[in-house]
Amino acid sequence: MSELILPEGYKALLNPLETQRAIKKIKDYFQSELAYGLSLRRVSAPLFVIPESGLNDNLNGVERRVDFTLKDMDEKRVEIVQSLAKWKRYALGKYGIKPGHGIYTDMNAIRRDEEMDNLHSVYVDQWDWEKVITKEQRSTEYLHETVTTIYNAVKNLGDYVNRLYRDVQTEIPNEIYFITAQELEDLYPNKTPKEREDLICRDHGAVFIEKIGGALRSGEKHDGRSPDYDDWELNGDIILWNDVLNRAFEISSMGIRVDAAAMERQLKLAGNEDRRQLPYHRAVLNDELPYSIGGGIGQSRLCMYFLRKAHIGEVQVSVWPQEMTEECRRHGIFLL
Repeated sequence: MSELILPEGYKALLNPLETQRAIKKIKDYFQSELAYGLSLRRVSAPLFVIPESGLNDNLNGVERRVDFTLKDMDEKRVEIVQSLAKWKRYALGKYGIKPGHGIYTDMNAIRRDEEMDNLHSVYVDQWDWEKVITKEQRSTEYLHETVTTIYNAVKNLGDYVNRLYRDVQTEIPNEIYFITAQELEDLYPNKTPKEREDLICRDHGAVFIEKIGGALRSGEKHDGRSPDYDDWELNGDIILWNDVLNRAFEISSMGIRVDAAAMERQLKLAGNEDRRQLPYHRAVLNDELPYSIGGGIGQSRLCMYFLRKAHIGEVQVSVWPQEMTEECRRHGIFLL
């Protein structure tokens, strides 16, 4: 169990039943804002995939996937998705979606190796979205434009929740601040990546940290990224300052996806060149999939943030260590 943050004097502003109603309202409102802002249409998505397809996300490359076999397919092994980063791009091509339009879906996953704390659960729920772009739009300018659109949807959600619940008020800046991972390291060279995120987010309230995945000049990475979906030069995280927990609070990881050149480069850097033979990777390398931009936005994270909850277990049902459940109860934190 990771370190548990127990805010002094914490008191939930909504009871469990009011919280459940609020979760529904937040999810309905935000997905409409997101779909309108980015021209997305909702689609169904898989809960599990065949490993040989190469569609599953290996995250940082060390997380164990949850798998099982299918009786009616000669005990064929399938894996619970860890995200839909690759599947969505494949779906864009399959559905024949044109540039300027895209898809979003409810993604549910199980990450068995997640270290549980106030922000992390083994159960993951997020809006996964993906949009077709042109080759010319594979640029920092277009990335920033898309981040701003998403941030505006988040701001609109905050205003909506503030109107609904007068006792639950959260304010975020009018604009999001952009900084690269290298600029952040240069600014705070003696701090860890997480400490840097806290410092920059405390100062600006809402930050997009970009160019995540490759090694910085120090030789360290800001954070890990799989080499085969985001282009490490055109990606990043949207992070808000959480004054309930007094820390940086990531709500989204996103980016422009790899083209053939970026895929080759990043597979080599990561030592994963063996993946070149998987169907998904061959499709990217052969320019058979559309150029795209996409990401995930945490559903429980947004609910937790705007309802001013201290623990993600207050807005989603999962399993927790007994000692965590008891410690939370003693400090007024009710886990669903």
